[in-house]
Amino acid sequence: MVARGIWSAVLAAALGLGVTVGALAQVPPLAAEVLAYEGQHQAAWHGDLPKLKALIASGANLDVRDTRGRTPLHVATYARQREAIKLLAKAGANLDLLEDDRYDAVTIASVADDAATLSLLLSLGAKAGQTTSRYDGTALIAAAHLGHDEVVRRLIAAGAPLDHVNNLHWTAVIESIVLGDGGPRHQRTLAALVDAGANLKLADRQGNTPLQLAKARGYIAMVKLLEAPRAR
Repeated sequence: MVARGIWSAVLAAALGLGVTVGALAQVPPLAAEVLAYEGQHQAAWHGDLPKLKALIASGANLDVRDTRGRTPLHVATYARQREAIKLLAKAGANLDLLEDDRYDAVTIASVADDAATLSLLLSLGAKAGQTTSRYDGTALIAAAHLGHDEVVRRLIAAGAPLDHVNNLHWTAVIESIVLGDGGPRHQRTLAALVDAGANLKLADRQGNTPLQLAKARGYIAMVKLLEAPRAR
């Protein structure tokens, strides 16, 4: 998953995978796209509530797509226009659509470490556990990768699946280790997953458990978390 737009490159030698995980962009609207926006997308990006209300009253399509498959809700999420999100949701916009790169609004907010917008989307009924991205992951896996610990806690509270395995054969627990830096935020992320009851026996494609992966990286604090009685 992507931190503010760009995935970390993961080297095959470091992971022992025999493959390289390529960079994947979660693409917010570019300046040129924003300038070209009209109607619902323009109003959503700028949080122009009067215009958005007028469009809704006229029967405008609330799930119309831009050139990258983004709906007005996606655009409002990228722009952190929470009042526009509320208005779109109340008017019947679909909260769970995927854009062309297979992200939903929940994952967009999660990757952006935007806990406030995430909480709003969840309170409006957006799903916490959709399969998203070309890696068949989830918002929880994305947030765990990035060490967005508060987002992780909110997704867990909303019932996000703890043990989803993506097509790299990684869970949120594994991503918090192999794609993290072992620092405080990734430690808090792992602790939240452990406390929630994530399955710590699920291994990667090479059979490495989270504990083995943490030991191999010298992440002492994570090793202690995984060896603690609550982790068993």
